[in-house]
Amino acid sequence: MRNNDLTYKKEYIRPMMTPEHVYVFRFGKHKLNNRVIIRYSHTWTGRLKINEIDVRLHHQHHPRIFKTEKDLILYLTEHLEKKKARKREEQSDVPEEKMNAKE
Repeated sequence: MRNNDLTYKKEYIRPMMTPEHVYVFRFGKHKLNNRVIIRYSHTWTGRLKINEIDVRLHHQHHPRIFKTEKDLILYLTEHLEKKKARKREEQSDVPEEKMNAKE
């Protein structure tokens, strides 16, 4: 997160009536407008078992739901690559527009 200049905040929520634990991770560049909600429980041997991972980026109406961490990481890397590609396209388009405006 720090490599991409993102700030973050962690919260732990323990619902009283269910055996699931909930961990909320908020992050963002300027605002904490992205969040990951991890619902997990413990197996009888004490290991953590992730039941569900919800990801909501930039005020999405419907969160993306993942069963494993691997699926989540693949989604986030693809999302970040698309965003970087858009920025590169925008930066390459700006000088051409300025050149055309001068003529």
